[in-house]
Amino acid sequence: MEVFALVGPSGTGKSYRAIATAYDLNAEIIIDDGLLIKGNRILTGVSAKRQPTRIGAIKTALFMDDEQARQAREVLREINPRRILILGTSKGMVDKIVSRLSLPPVSRVIPIDAVASQKEIKKARAMRVQYSKHVIPAPTMEVKKRFPDIITDSLQVLLHRKDPQGKRSWLEQSVVRPTFTYFGKLTITQHALAAIVTRATREVDGVKSAGRVLVERHADGVVIEVHPVLYYGCILNQVGRQIQDTVKRRVEEMTGLSVKAVNVLVKEVFLPDGKKGKGPVR
Repeated sequence: MEVFALVGPSGTGKSYRAIATAYDLNAEIIIDDGLLIKGNRILTGVSAKRQPTRIGAIKTALFMDDEQARQAREVLREINPRRILILGTSKGMVDKIVSRLSLPPVSRVIPIDAVASQKEIKKARAMRVQYSKHVIPAPTMEVKKRFPDIITDSLQVLLHRKDPQGKRSWLEQSVVRPTFTYFGKLTITQHALAAIVTRATREVDGVKSAGRVLVERHADGVVIEVHPVLYYGCILNQVGRQIQDTVKRRVEEMTGLSVKAVNVLVKEVFLPDGKKGKGPVR
């Protein structure tokens, strides 16, 4: 396996040029901002652009989360690519990613000014500073499917092919505005989050009430605990899974926060005669 690095300061257009550079190098995998990308698909990872703070974005881009790194290593072992292109702000950053993903040392470092002119780099910097625009080297539909809360717009990049016919093709990439670049301050209170969880839980068939709702905030997301009252006769484990799926989807759609876990503890069952059967069922 051969590893290449495309490096340059933040906002110089590395992600914009990632696909064309990977094509020139015959690299099968692009690693950029916490994502593993192959062709038109995001294989695995968590986008650094979803993080609420710059520090969180940096940690995500470096695969500092053990589970994120484990999943990435597993995908790389399964695909076993011959060549990988890693994007980073410096050789040191790329070396840290290489270490976290147990990859071979970088064999070649490509500075951004080797694939972009100073005029193009200056323009990229202006777009970053003025409009907070970032690029994910994957199609918009793929990005929206994986990260529905990210604000996206499409961008087409002309790729010059190297075959004898000299054909050209357009490849789509996504322009996004990350959470950590939003202007002003947005605060979502515990009460608002609990209200969203309560409403989402009640959407599930078999739920009489959401019961007690607890929300814990962490640097990389939230952990939610729900103690619903379910109707007698429903299949508890199936309803519990539906609650987990619905709550996670609703919270992420409505707040942009990452939901790390939804723990469901069924302590009460509503019986037809109006009584409640008690006893914890996980």
